[in-house]
Amino acid sequence: MKAILYYVHDPMCSWCWGFSRVLNELLENLPKEIEVHRLLGGLAVDSDVPMPKSMQQYIKGNWSKIEDRIPGVKFNFDFWSKCIPRRSTYPACRAVIAARQQGQQYDVLMTKEIQKAYYQNALNPSDTLTLIKLAEILNLSLEKFKQDLLSDETQEKLIKEIGLTRELFAESFPNLVLQVGDEHYSIPLDYNNSKTMLDEITKRLAT
Repeated sequence: MKAILYYVHDPMCSWCWGFSRVLNELLENLPKEIEVHRLLGGLAVDSDVPMPKSMQQYIKGNWSKIEDRIPGVKFNFDFWSKCIPRRSTYPACRAVIAARQQGQQYDVLMTKEIQKAYYQNALNPSDTLTLIKLAEILNLSLEKFKQDLLSDETQEKLIKEIGLTRELFAESFPNLVLQVGDEHYSIPLDYNNSKTMLDEITKRLAT
């Protein structure tokens, strides 16, 4: 029976950054018969408006909470003084899709570069110039990347992907949904132990 594990995320989701190490462990130990599909959930639509101070404080609080909850995860809080933050993650999501157009492996690689830029190097992935720099780091074709990043087709793909996440009832990020045949199961997240999630997936496969 066909099994798919959907990983729903946003490259600018701080909890997704915190989850990345355990996610990698989970995927490395996943039964080979399970297909893994990565889906972009799209946290925040395009916006040129600076983020309100209250939201900045809320997100900074989340960063501190994640550092406390997940050993080894660190954020560069210089971002908040060096950049003009905007509540806008769709550009970063489109960058993942545009990178993916040049090879499926770039879905993961661009996501990692966005996270590194945002959380470690205090760069703003809401900015097109930042995303182009990341494409250059990945040795992508810059002409194609720029064209795809700003195309209507890429935006349509993002909206379609977001729609699928909603069909899966995966509206918070990160999120894991296991499909076995026609059944769908939400997999509870454990930010510090991949085995608990692997055990749940194995149990669902056996039902």
